[in-house]
Amino acid sequence: MLIALPLFIAAIFLDSLRYKFTDAPETQVIFGLLDGWAATWGAAGLFGHTGLFSRYVIGMAELIASALLLSGFIPGLKRLQILGAGLGLAVMTGAICFHLFTPLGIDPNQDGGGLFVAACVVWLSCVTLLVLRRQDVLATGCGFIRLLIQTPAR
Repeated sequence: MLIALPLFIAAIFLDSLRYKFTDAPETQVIFGLLDGWAATWGAAGLFGHTGLFSRYVIGMAELIASALLLSGFIPGLKRLQILGAGLGLAVMTGAICFHLFTPLGIDPNQDGGGLFVAACVVWLSCVTLLVLRRQDVLATGCGFIRLLIQTPAR
């Protein structure tokens, strides 16, 4: 399970890059609908080609998550998988919320909701990986907190 989950998540993310980085019609529909919705809130361009949440930015986040997930197989770097799973969880939480709470809906490309289901499965996979690796999550979190509150030597 600790081998299959990171591979599965990374495979889904890496497969989606061919759509995001080539400006595929499916991606144009999704990000076009989201940008139109954002424009009604006064944030036109938020999901556009150069926007904060453009297909390229989301694709880069998925690429980084994949790299972290796969780097975690290298001895001594296994904690990178939890960072990748955390980033993947954040990206998929956004995707699921945008599908559910915007005009995007769960079937924007008339694929029977396959894209939405894939986002849910990847989200669940990220959560499962983080739960299975909870000791590493806690150790990494504690180490990060120690860095933040460490007093300088005098």
